[in-house]
Amino acid sequence: MPSPSVRSDLSRAHDEQPTRTAAGGAAPDGGTAVVYCEGNFGAIDGKTANGLVRHSERYEILSVIDSGHAGLDAGEVLDGTPNGISICTDLAAAVALAGSVPDFFIFGVAPTSGMLSPVERQIVLQAIGLGMNIVNGLHEFLNEDPEFVTAAAATGVAILDVRRPRDKKDLHMFSGRIDSVTCPRIAVLGTDGAIGKRTTATILTKALNDRGIKAVLVGTGQTGLIQGARYGVALDAIPCQFCSGEMEHAVVEAFEGEHPDVIIIEGQGALSHPAYLSSTFILRGSRPHAVVLQHAPARKRLGDFGDVVAPTPASEINLIQTFADTQVIGLTLNHEHMTDAEVDAAITMYELELGIPATDALTRSPDRLVEMVLGAFPELGQELANLGA
Repeated sequence: MPSPSVRSDLSRAHDEQPTRTAAGGAAPDGGTAVVYCEGNFGAIDGKTANGLVRHSERYEILSVIDSGHAGLDAGEVLDGTPNGISICTDLAAAVALAGSVPDFFIFGVAPTSGMLSPVERQIVLQAIGLGMNIVNGLHEFLNEDPEFVTAAAATGVAILDVRRPRDKKDLHMFSGRIDSVTCPRIAVLGTDGAIGKRTTATILTKALNDRGIKAVLVGTGQTGLIQGARYGVALDAIPCQFCSGEMEHAVVEAFEGEHPDVIIIEGQGALSHPAYLSSTFILRGSRPHAVVLQHAPARKRLGDFGDVVAPTPASEINLIQTFADTQVIGLTLNHEHMTDAEVDAAITMYELELGIPATDALTRSPDRLVEMVLGAFPELGQELANLGA
């Protein structure tokens, strides 16, 4: 393998938006939150809620709204391990459980359309009427909707449109500055959307830091930014002319602001995906030295596109390494619809077939992820040895 915090503007915009929103008052920078995920918690389109239940640096998640799982523990439903976050029938039940009105209502569903349904509009308006600030990760920007603006102004709350990009005059074209980032850059890509790339990237970043290797995560989607990523951009909301440049800009800012040993870049969609092109901009803009590929062995067709056969890891690796000057250094598995024994068998099979290490970031030791990185970048291990000498 070749060797290779100032916040990104959009991440800053997430923090600062309450001071410039047309909707009304200023929201606190974090606080208590209820996550709305009706009919989707634990499913593909519930990925924002799923992610927040697993990890949130910015908000204290009090409960999740999904009547189909009401009364259950969110951690138990999601990963089989209770975490004390209850699932409620509706917003009224969530407020009653909290004992007071929480600071935020987070819209935790990520539908393919990126838009609110008529029923969902009314629920968001209900939350505004209770005095809750709104965190919206959809492509539909509520600060541009007169009904929401008027309602928020009346109650003095803020609406945070996380995906809303900066003005075009403030967006960045690709400049080549990515070559000034001298630490290893590792992108976590996948064979489909909503397959666990962000989760694996988050676990990998924490595991490296726990081992003494300073790692910084660059987010590329709304969920990572809501969780509290200090650097990043909601890439699928940026005009394509600027996507590579915005990706480059976020990585350069992470490098200059943190001086890390390694930068982990969250993937989006899949390079082979017929509907999502974000992976192309991630590969071009961040120019990763290495890629970790996320795959769901039991997923035979694409999640939101059931007529499309899912790619194999081998075909995706070939596509990635043909498209970009990079190398896939490991495979991570999404264990959906698999038993533990089946995960073990898949790990063994893929390691033999592909000749690279494989693991499941959620159910296997994070040390396996660290060893995956150290195997590709032995100089990181040597630096650790030198520090311990």
